[in-house]
Parts: sequence; C-alpha cells; structure tokens
Amino acid sequence: MSTHDIVLNIAVNLGRISRWATEGKQARVDQFLNETARYITELEQAPKSAQFQKTFDSFKKNFYLLKNSSVRDEAWAEAVLAWGNILTHRAKLT
Repeated sequence: MSTHDIVLNIAVNLGRISRWATEGKQARVDQFLNETARYITELEQAPKSAQFQKTFDSFKKNFYLLKNSSVRDEAWAEAVLAWGNILTHRAKLT
C-alpha cells in the first residue's frame, strides 16, 4: 500500500471513530483506534516527504494522547475529526 493510501485510510478511520464516539459505540471506537494504530506503525516505515513528516509527527503525538484519554466526549470526537480532515488535505504532500 502506498504512503498516500495509508494516510487516507487513517483519515477515513478518524472520521468513523469521531462518528461512533458521538453515537456512544465504544467497542467500534476501540476497534478502529487499534486499527489506526497499526496503520500508524505501517506509516512510520513508509517513505514520506520532509514536509509531511512534520504533520505526521504532530499527528502521531496527538493520536496517542487521544487514544489513551479516558474522556471521550464531543470535544474529543471533534479533535479526532479535525485530524482526519488535516490528514485528508495533507495526504497529497506524502
């Protein structure tokens, strides 16, 4: 899978996670947080442009803070969705 495809898969997952969090579907949220973490591991090994690397480093830090957060409220879902949008736009920089 290409770097671009991995980034877009992560972005789509983040949109799903945000939606399921607002619907209270914790099992689905946890399932896709774990899947997204696997994509991140895969993306760490993939070639990336220097410009995208900065975005990826910031995203990775924030993702693990969000993943490990015990509070998964509306603000949490918004933060997840915001990262999905950022990655969708930055995928072209990979």
